Amino acid sequence: MADAALRLQGLLEQLLGTPLPVRIRAWDGSQAGPPGAPTLFVRNRRAVRRLLWKPGELGLARAWVAGDLDIEGDLYTALDLLSGLVWERGEDARGLLEALRDPEARAAVRGLVRLGGLPLPPAPPPEEVRRYRGHLHTKRTDRRAISHHYDVGNDFYEIVLGPSMVYSCAYWPSQDSTLEAAQHDKLDLICRKLDLKPGQGLLDVGCGWGSMAMHAARAYGVRVVGVTLSQEQAAYARKRVADEGLTDKVEIRVQDYRDVDDGPYDAISSVGMAEHVGAERYLEYADVLHRLLKPGGRLLNHQIGRRPQRDESSYRVDEFIDSYVFPDGELQPIGITVSQLERAGFEVRDVESIREHYGLTLRRWVANLEAGWDRAVKLTGPGRARVWLLYMAACALAFERNRIGVNQVLAVRTPESGDSGMPLRSRTWG
Repeated sequence: MADAALRLQGLLEQLLGTPLPVRIRAWDGSQAGPPGAPTLFVRNRRAVRRLLWKPGELGLARAWVAGDLDIEGDLYTALDLLSGLVWERGEDARGLLEALRDPEARAAVRGLVRLGGLPLPPAPPPEEVRRYRGHLHTKRTDRRAISHHYDVGNDFYEIVLGPSMVYSCAYWPSQDSTLEAAQHDKLDLICRKLDLKPGQGLLDVGCGWGSMAMHAARAYGVRVVGVTLSQEQAAYARKRVADEGLTDKVEIRVQDYRDVDDGPYDAISSVGMAEHVGAERYLEYADVLHRLLKPGGRLLNHQIGRRPQRDESSYRVDEFIDSYVFPDGELQPIGITVSQLERAGFEVRDVESIREHYGLTLRRWVANLEAGWDRAVKLTGPGRARVWLLYMAACALAFERNRIGVNQVLAVRTPESGDSGMPLRSRTWG
């Protein structure tokens, strides 16, 4: 009798203490759960063993990346329904150990062990980051982390990002705008906030594939130095710069921002890079940028931020993203970011939240990946493509539900005279 889905549903609901909001389809063809709901397809017993050995987010992620688990139906709806069971309950062994104080939960775990077969731990998927001992955010470990995330292949990023090749939140004039137009508007917004003028020098920290540097040089006549730790990004950016005839205005370096020593610059842009810096290094990051900026110069820091916690010491990095997407990446609340910039000597003049814009951006990236799925799998393998699909869809929901945000912070290295160079009214509110 094919009843694995019904047994799995009952055991999971017994363990979690709540009805499952999704339907389950098991490897034996059986199904159980609420009709019409998205379906969690448990392809094999190995998926059960992964959840037993790593209950919570990381176990689900490993099963997903390995192809042991799939979702049938709307991916966003399924992730939204599952978020209350996984991301908002507490993770991994901490939650399981608490649950195992209940005799019924212990019985459920024994049932899952019998259902999963031989209780040996499956090896993590090869896409999972191999951890090294040592301090975080040294120049060496940062190079390794950046390589893991960005050296996936420029062809793959072309599929996801589209012609703009901008890997940060776009700025949408309306929801029905094109991704390319919204990314153009974001780059131009940054240039206008920095008040760029012809002949000025701009340092673009974490320059990616060169889009910000090229836009600033082409549209505003500035000289740009872009730095990245990714060899693949740098090669791609240099070719784009040459093809556009901008080699006299744009220089792309493979260089750690801490090693830049040819300032000061008139302006600095840091777009989607500070998330890699780490909390312990953030003041150093702010100090370096302050030193590299001329008195009166402006910094535009575009950065994802998380919600503050009552006890900040309890903050834990998201396991899936840390293991598969952004190794060693850390998010901090916007208040801490502003404080650290001011401690370094900056005067923060404007903070603009563009949280809703990132949900729109990520949904377009997901649509691009789904449209180019077969080619993406051919380029990177099915596991890597599945990592990116899950990561971007889950992040889209996180921004839409206000679990995380993204902010543009405009700061000035205000001179001793107090003349910030800012207009009396820098914004027009709609």
